[in-house]
Amino acid sequence: MRLSQLFFTTLRNVPSDAEMASHRLLLRAGYVRQLGSGIYSLLPLGFRVNQRVEQIIREEMDRIGSQEMSMPVVHPADIWKASGRYDVIGPELTRFKDRNARDMVLAMTHEEVVGILLADIVSSWRQLPMMVYHFQTKWRDEPR
Repeated sequence: MRLSQLFFTTLRNVPSDAEMASHRLLLRAGYVRQLGSGIYSLLPLGFRVNQRVEQIIREEMDRIGSQEMSMPVVHPADIWKASGRYDVIGPELTRFKDRNARDMVLAMTHEEVVGILLADIVSSWRQLPMMVYHFQTKWRDEPR
C-alpha cells in the first residue's frame, strides 16, 4: 500500500495534555488518536505495530509451550465475590446488572477466570505445568 493511501495524518502541534515524550511521538507520527482520557484509537500504523508486537510475543510464548486462549470481558460477579476481590476493589471495577438482574462486572483482569478454568480442566498433576496467555483490551477506571 502506498503511503498516500494510508488512513493517517501527522501533527505539527501536539495537544498540550500530552506530557510523556512517547505519547507526543505517537500522536505526532499518526499512530494513535485520543478519544478521551486514557481512551485511544490505534490508527492503521499503530495497529500494525501492535499486531507485530503481539505476533512476536505469540511466537515466543508458543515456543516455550504456552497456549493462547480467549476469555470474556464480562464476568458474572459471583466469581469475583468468591475470590474476595469484588468488595475489596473500589470504583475501578465496573459493576452492572444484566437484563435478568444478575450482577456482572466488566473485567479489569482475568485471574479469576483462569483459576476457574484451570480448576475445571486440570484433574491430575500430570497435566502440569500448564501455561496459558491471552491478548485483550482491558477496561480500568483508575484515578490518575
